[in-house]
Amino acid sequence: MKLTATREDLLVPLQSVIGVVERRQTMPVLANVLLAARDNRLSVTGTDLEVELVATCAVSVQQPGDITVPGRKLLDIFRSLPEKTSVTVSTEGERVSVRAGRSRFTLSSLPAAEFPLVEEINAQQTLSVAQGEFRRLIDKTHFSMAQQDVRYYLNGLLLETDGKALRAVATDGHRLALCEMELPGKAKTNHQVIVPRKGVLELQRILGTEDTIELAVGTNHVRAQIGEIRFTSKLIDGRFPEYGRVIPSNPPRTVEADRETLRQALQRTAILSNEKYRGIRLTARPDLLTLQAHNPEQEEAEDQVEVSYQGEEVEIGFNVNYLLDALSAIESDKVHIGLTDSNSSCLIHAPGTTHTRYVVMPMRL
Repeated sequence: MKLTATREDLLVPLQSVIGVVERRQTMPVLANVLLAARDNRLSVTGTDLEVELVATCAVSVQQPGDITVPGRKLLDIFRSLPEKTSVTVSTEGERVSVRAGRSRFTLSSLPAAEFPLVEEINAQQTLSVAQGEFRRLIDKTHFSMAQQDVRYYLNGLLLETDGKALRAVATDGHRLALCEMELPGKAKTNHQVIVPRKGVLELQRILGTEDTIELAVGTNHVRAQIGEIRFTSKLIDGRFPEYGRVIPSNPPRTVEADRETLRQALQRTAILSNEKYRGIRLTARPDLLTLQAHNPEQEEAEDQVEVSYQGEEVEIGFNVNYLLDALSAIESDKVHIGLTDSNSSCLIHAPGTTHTRYVVMPMRL
């Protein structure tokens, strides 16, 4: 294999896939990226067996071929070269040579045949969605995914289509985030898949805001073509909880607050909350919301926010981080917090919209 391109042309696809290439691997080949050069195109592939990323770019191919090289080292080499440098990458026996100006690097390699690839995903459903809208789905929900929960199906994001809308749902058992978008065409079937946490975070990293993307859902994989990058992720095999049951349908009490004022008051009060449990007490009275926190050192914080609320007094405890995450994800100036009683979950959303909703379970303080 032999190819020539500018440093920038080679850097872009490598940076796109490097997120899934890990230094410490059980299989040595997984620390490598696969370079495949033919027809004046170079494709760079990285994988951790759960998520696969393939990025392509135009190069001048003098000799087609495939080889794997250490991903992080190759990235560091390209980054260290001067801008606009012409780079030649070629195989020399068992090694790979990188030449640029007066610099020359020789890297170890492993045969391309050893590199694990996801060839065909047997797509059962294909959706064409606006990239910006799809990114919004992930941005508004990903923070509610569980981390290393024994209920493995919570360590990911549910993507669900019912023919009219595409919905993203994430929950860690203590809170839930839901965001949905309308689909332009009619999807053939109802479909539910759970994309693992790492796949969701990589997808969020490479998604832009322009154009449309093709989403293909197979039996065990989901695949998305985003410009020059092809993303493929394994799916979590499990049953997602029936999330509809935990979303309060019509909470009898609604507190309307200025989102930014409330967010800042929560941040101030949280300073003296218990560092482990992050509990904070909310007391809603007509036109006033009182926030209180205390910790094992007997320190206390109290803040008050003027709100629009007409109802009987209700006192309820929450994990303040969950409230802050939800408020940060809502874009409107005002926010509605729906309350039932001191033992029930609250529903947080922007006034007049239901396409993005957050549910936070109460805490005993």
